Amino acid sequence: MQAVPVPPFEVFYEENRDHVFRLLVRRLGGQRAEDAFQETFLRALREYPALDHGGHLRAWVSTIAERVAIDLHRRRSLWDGADIPDLESLDEQPTYDELRDLTASLPPKERAAVVLRYGYDLDYNQIGAALGSSPEAARQAASSGVRRLRKKELS
Repeated sequence: MQAVPVPPFEVFYEENRDHVFRLLVRRLGGQRAEDAFQETFLRALREYPALDHGGHLRAWVSTIAERVAIDLHRRRSLWDGADIPDLESLDEQPTYDELRDLTASLPPKERAAVVLRYGYDLDYNQIGAALGSSPEAARQAASSGVRRLRKKELS
């Protein structure tokens, strides 16, 4: 498989800005989405020089945007008690439902590790405890699950 070159950041930004903004508006609403949008691309810009290949950049920046939205929800709920919006009011499936469908073909331990890590944002210590294994085994299960999903996506 030939590596996809990483485009200049400006090209990456132009190709993904509308998608990221729509995603953040659905998650956060107008004003908060603007702040999250800026934070998303600042984080992307910091990590961009370390990218080895240009494949799956939209998924990469979407993950950053989702994490920024989660961070904003957490900060807001810690400081002013505001609630996370009702998930049924969102235009698309929540991440954990998407992961459930995507991971249905994985072995049970890998499926659980992937969903707990990427759907619920648990750290590997928490995942290991939930699976009755070590954090290293939890990391390995999540990694193996992601590799299987990538192979499935490429075939």
